[in-house]
Amino acid sequence: MTDHPMRGLADTLIAAFNAGDPEAVAALFTPQAVIDDPSTGERFDGYRGIRDYILRFFVGYHTVTRLLSIAPLAEGRAGLRVDFTGDFGHEIGRLDLTVDADGRITRIDADLEQAPACRLRDGEGGPATPGQARAGTGIGKG
Repeated sequence: MTDHPMRGLADTLIAAFNAGDPEAVAALFTPQAVIDDPSTGERFDGYRGIRDYILRFFVGYHTVTRLLSIAPLAEGRAGLRVDFTGDFGHEIGRLDLTVDADGRITRIDADLEQAPACRLRDGEGGPATPGQARAGTGIGKG
């Protein structure tokens, strides 16, 4: 994996996700930070929103996240490709991180790389994926 100046922050963020620790995750963000995750159909604002995001979609689905790669996007931005596993199964996603001059996260644009072939619509049988539970028809990373 390419060495990247934000690799330490990425590793710390993923460790906090995997620990299911919303306070540790929120501490990595600025107070006005945003997580925009179309796979959930929602945007999460500030510390309260970030805590909600972690509790619902990481703690709630026992999500384990693994960093696959990190790439520069622009000054103060990095693109993470991540592997998610949990009660929903397995998905690959991306987290585009933007940080301020102090190295705190100001924004994450999150989404899935691709939808699994076994996508189910609500009411078609089988367990709902996290995205279905969250947004009614989408698929999410849990």
